[in-house]
Amino acid sequence: MWRQAKWDEPLITEYRGTGRIGFMVPKEDIEVTIEIPEKIRRRNDPELPQLSELEVTRHFLRLSQMSFGVDLGMMPLGSCTMKYNPKIEEDSARIAENYHPLQDETTVQGNLEVIYEMQRWLARLTGMEECSLQVPAGSAGEFAGILMIRKYHKEFNRVRTEMLVADTAHGTNPASAAMGGFKVIYIKSNSEGLVDLETLKGVIGENVAGFMLTNPNTLGLFEENIKKIAELVHLVDGILYYDGANLNGILGIARPGDMGFDIIHLNLHKTFGVPHGGGGPGAGAICANRKMKDYLPPYVSREGDVYRFVSPPKSIGRMSVFHGNFGNVLRAYAYILGLGTDGISMVGRMSTLATNYLISKLRDVRGLDLIAPHRFRKHEVVFSAKRLKEETGVTAFDIAKALLDRGFYAPTIYFPGIIEEALMIEPTETEPVEVLDAFADALKEIVDLAYKDPSALMNSPVNTSVGRLDQVKANHPSTLTPSYRVLKQIKNQIRDESRIER
Repeated sequence: MWRQAKWDEPLITEYRGTGRIGFMVPKEDIEVTIEIPEKIRRRNDPELPQLSELEVTRHFLRLSQMSFGVDLGMMPLGSCTMKYNPKIEEDSARIAENYHPLQDETTVQGNLEVIYEMQRWLARLTGMEECSLQVPAGSAGEFAGILMIRKYHKEFNRVRTEMLVADTAHGTNPASAAMGGFKVIYIKSNSEGLVDLETLKGVIGENVAGFMLTNPNTLGLFEENIKKIAELVHLVDGILYYDGANLNGILGIARPGDMGFDIIHLNLHKTFGVPHGGGGPGAGAICANRKMKDYLPPYVSREGDVYRFVSPPKSIGRMSVFHGNFGNVLRAYAYILGLGTDGISMVGRMSTLATNYLISKLRDVRGLDLIAPHRFRKHEVVFSAKRLKEETGVTAFDIAKALLDRGFYAPTIYFPGIIEEALMIEPTETEPVEVLDAFADALKEIVDLAYKDPSALMNSPVNTSVGRLDQVKANHPSTLTPSYRVLKQIKNQIRDESRIER
């Protein structure tokens, strides 16, 4: 099993070497004069480390070895779909380096053709009429969907103030709705972990603009009453919005458009193999049915053999500059092209198989409980460690940290909020069965240790480059890095100056 080495590694700026350089720049006999205003002139030499190329190489390579990624081991983050990213995608993305976004469209017809084909493929996979790849990530896709819903109702001079959101929703759903000016109304789940139809019936009315939902939901359960849900929302001409974060579990098997959804956002960095994590850059798509497609951001249209960006008649406008994150679109393009029709459907089948296989290995583990244990899951599963905490004092947080010591990245914990002490696990379709077995064995070992010696788990991790942080201290403003504090000061200064200007 892989183990992270533990080093007391200083920052590169803390090295105290002198007179060392990695290369020599020949002196030129050309005098260059630059007029720099006195007030911004440097008074002292920059405090840069003086290191050889060897020292710099070893430093950054060591840092890379102290980190963890899906290329090193399983990353079972629930709802995030941290699957392996085929390396051929990296070669594909390099194509994006050879063009400039301000080039005339006639000189980038190949790029636009790729975007156009991706739009058509995604529309077909989701059962939608049209797609735009102009959104830079899934969260931006959500916000685009909210803006589309708002504009749709505004066209009819309606005052719709409420956005329904499932209580199993991702946190960005209510955030996007609130940013769009809507009051968020949560729809609770029933005892089976599905949308409570009676609650939905009780809140559906003329103030409802739409319903934000994902299927399968965040518990990994398929909303079997989705046709009825769509009917209730459409009864008041509300818009049914699909959060595509969980599409991995039904990819190539079922389509949101066939379920009655009007708008869908996709995460290319989740479902379609684009690298994920570290803050981005991600890539997204926003798709719509015939009723809502005229409100989409700009997309690529084909007229004969010519491709060009167009804005639909009621478009909400651009969500990002130029062509979106085209490099990541190329990665997803290579991913789909490599899988083909049969391979795409295997994504949904194998991710579902992996999840239910893992459930079979963990179903009877003492201290872990499962809502609606008789139901099969799709892409992910959420166990509750509430009973384990009550009986041993060991929390989901402790389990997550202990998994790090055993060579696995931690699952998502404490989410969704409707499950106490949640352990949200998404194995994905790319993990071999031996890894799933090893993960299940590690989790069983941790739970067994919790009943024998709980204190042994409460200091985990001990094998990683960084041990357990003080969670309160880590989130206190006084511990923010100097660079973050400077950025915050600049942001506040800009905000204050803009107030003065207004």
